[in-house]
Amino acid sequence: MRLPIELKKPKCPFCNHLIEQPKELKERKPREFPLGVCEHCGAVFAYDATGHNRGAAFLEALLFACNYDDYLAFSLTAGEDYLDAIVENYDGMTHKVVSSGVLEDRAVRGVLIFVKLGKEFRGVTEEVVKEKIKAAPLPSPPKLRSEKFSREKVRKYLSENKFEEIIALAEEDARVISELHRMLYTPDIKLRWRIIEVLSEVSKKIGEKRPDEISKFLNRLLNNAADSASSAWGALETVGAIISTNPDLFGEFSRPLMSFFAYKNYWNEVTWAIGKIATKKPDLVKYAYSTLCSFLLNPDPTLRGYAAWALGGLGIPDAKEELEKLETDNQRLSLYEEGELKEKTVAQLAKEAIEKLNKCTNRP
Repeated sequence: MRLPIELKKPKCPFCNHLIEQPKELKERKPREFPLGVCEHCGAVFAYDATGHNRGAAFLEALLFACNYDDYLAFSLTAGEDYLDAIVENYDGMTHKVVSSGVLEDRAVRGVLIFVKLGKEFRGVTEEVVKEKIKAAPLPSPPKLRSEKFSREKVRKYLSENKFEEIIALAEEDARVISELHRMLYTPDIKLRWRIIEVLSEVSKKIGEKRPDEISKFLNRLLNNAADSASSAWGALETVGAIISTNPDLFGEFSRPLMSFFAYKNYWNEVTWAIGKIATKKPDLVKYAYSTLCSFLLNPDPTLRGYAAWALGGLGIPDAKEELEKLETDNQRLSLYEEGELKEKTVAQLAKEAIEKLNKCTNRP
């Protein structure tokens, strides 16, 4: 005979008042944890669904409590300037604390990590933080599932270029994005680029209603690329393509994307991704300018061509002098743009970039 499972409404560990369900903030940033605020005492909390990322969740809660003021957050002293606490066995699906840690034969390992700033610091940020939580959308319902979904159907639609059907199916079933993600690991380069394009269009549509799902997907792609033990074919290009379809919503992911310039084996991928974003909102990636200019001297023609293309999108006239040096560079490469994998020379891309920069210079 099973003993009854005790379910409790979660309360703030500092003031013992009931708290609302944690939410995904309206601004899309490279974060992994839903957040909340105790309306009674102002304590901030982050939800780690796995219970394995407590340190990162604590840091997220601390930064959020400080309204993402890094200088303030890292200058505070635990026990003096802020207090922290943990609520164990929290289930985000039911918004309950499950005393046994098991509910309906599934393990409940979630935790709520609380941070409460001292009064003198809380007064600076508390109202802004509360307003951000109020503006956040309600927590998303459980992931969508549809009887229409099958891996075979997704692959069939893709092979037949039925993008609209894929998007419609993705609106009904969240597994479509995961299946397309798996399909990126194909040696067929043309197919991989088509998948990247489809993922960007699917993410654009899903992002209008469920931006949290796309934020998590972007985090997953970036983490895959950062994990030296995993393969990340198409991951960074997909990040750039997704950002370009909705730069106002997902633009914050541009900075972690640019951090991959630190890895030589990713230079081609991240340069294309930066160039793709630059075609829509160059200000998001303007800090890539110096690195892109240095790539114009690289012995790899693909990297030179990608860099020239991206610099044309950035619209910074100072690049013209360096681009002019490539006007006789007839090394060939493939560039995916406007839905096609096109064969071009470095010289062609340099001249096209110069034309774009001339138009920027001539604007009133």
